[in-house]
Amino acid sequence: MAVYALTGFSLVSLLSFGYLSWDWMKPSLVADVATDPMEKPLPPTFTRPPHIIFILTDDQGYHDIGYHGSDIQTPTLDRLAAEGVKLENYYIQPICTPSRSQLITGRYQIHTGLQHSIIRPRQPNCLPLDQVTLPQKLQEAGYSTHMVGKWHLGFYKKECLPTRRGFDTFLGSLTGNVDYYTYDNCDGPGVCGYDLHEGEDVAWDQSGKYSTFLYTQRVSKILASHSPKEPIFIYVAFQAVHTPLQSPKEYIYRYRSMGNVARRKYAAMVTCMDEAVKNITWALKKYGYYDNSVIVFSTDNGGQTFSGGSNWPLRGRKGTYWEGGVRGIGFVHSPLIKRRRRTSWALVHITDWYPTLVSLARGNLSNVQGLDGYDVWPAISEGKDSPRTEILHNIDPLYNHAKYGSLEDGFGIWNTAVQASIRVGEWKLLTGDPGYSDWIPPQTLTNFPGSWWNLERLTDGPRKSVWLFNITADPYERYDLSEQRPDVVRTLLMRLVHYNRTAIPVRYPAENPRAHPDFNGGAWGPWASEEDGEEWEGGREPLKSRNKKKKCKICKLRSFFRKLNTRLMSNRI
Repeated sequence: MAVYALTGFSLVSLLSFGYLSWDWMKPSLVADVATDPMEKPLPPTFTRPPHIIFILTDDQGYHDIGYHGSDIQTPTLDRLAAEGVKLENYYIQPICTPSRSQLITGRYQIHTGLQHSIIRPRQPNCLPLDQVTLPQKLQEAGYSTHMVGKWHLGFYKKECLPTRRGFDTFLGSLTGNVDYYTYDNCDGPGVCGYDLHEGEDVAWDQSGKYSTFLYTQRVSKILASHSPKEPIFIYVAFQAVHTPLQSPKEYIYRYRSMGNVARRKYAAMVTCMDEAVKNITWALKKYGYYDNSVIVFSTDNGGQTFSGGSNWPLRGRKGTYWEGGVRGIGFVHSPLIKRRRRTSWALVHITDWYPTLVSLARGNLSNVQGLDGYDVWPAISEGKDSPRTEILHNIDPLYNHAKYGSLEDGFGIWNTAVQASIRVGEWKLLTGDPGYSDWIPPQTLTNFPGSWWNLERLTDGPRKSVWLFNITADPYERYDLSEQRPDVVRTLLMRLVHYNRTAIPVRYPAENPRAHPDFNGGAWGPWASEEDGEEWEGGREPLKSRNKKKKCKICKLRSFFRKLNTRLMSNRI
């Protein structure tokens, strides 16, 4: 029997703050907005391929948007979602690289070899080069394609770069975590480098500009220089609101009454990003794109609750397979939607954007085999049933095996020590170690007594390695039904077995010293040659010639003054 324990606050205290009163179906949060009876009817079909703007935010929690009852101000996102279609049964992946790879390829992680962790800066690894990407398919359909923001799909050789994977232009970072002003990233003590790139070159001259502003300005510039008569695809992968928690002062001032410092800075970053989306929408209208555009908004994974994010009332956080890690914020805004101003409960996964957007672009999918995504545009635009009935959240054979899992616990067909999760219909199954499993209210209080992140904990017992939830009836994952419904457990385990048979080997090579930024002019970037294999794992040390050493010393000195100048000139907190 599960036992609930409250740490630091009583249940009565929580209720008094309204933390346990969030109603999943509360009309003011997710219900449909009445359609204006005077609204002009839309044409049944597109006259030409639509412009596509895909906005992806980083580490934004499920609770951290106005229409989910947040204390954070997101008026632009709220308005765009209210006028479009909110996706309230929308799933992403629990961490960065997996979500991005599935968006770009339309395939589950197990079918690209990226089912374990993320691609780290020093790994000779990237999105498999044999995969035809979403922007490549859009290029085939006549689109101009542009990427602004965070890549995080590998860069060890030039063939891995965004401009070699389907994007005409690129401005952004290649790694997963950079300073918002200096664009420096450290992958361990003493392994630091600059990471802002324009195309395939290092953009040294852009240092000091807050990334959210820089990326938004670039989107506006792209729109201003392109003709709205020609279709365009812009992938805006904001760095926000990933750590480090940095924001211009004027946004933090709005939340000066918020006691928790991390939450205050995080909230400021979300609101800044919201205004960035406002400016992008304004540019679409100013330059004549809006009436024939489709704007997709998505988060990449659950919020990091230790860094100001909140997934309340969902269970878990970023990096876990609980709903707080994989249920995302998503909506579509477009004048081309036939049934606007409503909430959709159609099952949608991040892999679905590949076939959906290619189909919208009138591209050719007949030569693309093995997609795991579905075309969900009829479900979004017309309110039809989703063609998707199940989601493989992942199977990770390298993740630490659960101590008490076994093949016996998996009916002899599945080792329950292996981290895996799947949803079939209304049922969700988890095996192995799903990750941190608490329910964490928004961290708005100052000097929270004790360990605030353990505020509400479910004790499952010492020998747990299988969980089953009716996710439709129990979206907060409070009632494990694995013992009551072994028949359902067995059925879902069989689905895991089915998917596992189609999995390719995990691509997770050892780090290589040649990747050190000191051997690349002080910046992160490709280091392997074209002659090196796709998963080059050579152990050679980088060349250490006298000239290289001198260059690195100059780079370090230049980097020091660049950082000093940035700190003096920018409004940082």
